[in-house]
Amino acid sequence: MDKAVITVVGQDTVGIIALVCTYLSRHKVNVLDISQTIIDGFFNMMMIVDYAKCDEEFSELVDGLEALGDEIGVRIRCQREEIFTSMHRV
Repeated sequence: MDKAVITVVGQDTVGIIALVCTYLSRHKVNVLDISQTIIDGFFNMMMIVDYAKCDEEFSELVDGLEALGDEIGVRIRCQREEIFTSMHRV
């Protein structure tokens, strides 16, 4: 299993989760876990995904998600799980 952490942050609007999940589904990325909150109009989502069967290179997935974020007005970051974990160790 190849896991990645995806974070989405921005002004809340209709369809953010649907658009991100549709993009992932189109590229055969499986959502393993998802958490989202809206605080004072700001949307925050964190997802754990399995990209083992992804039909494009990981760097293309990252770029595609960032481009999607630009289109819908949010910031989307995607990192391999091991890098995310290493960066957030205390």
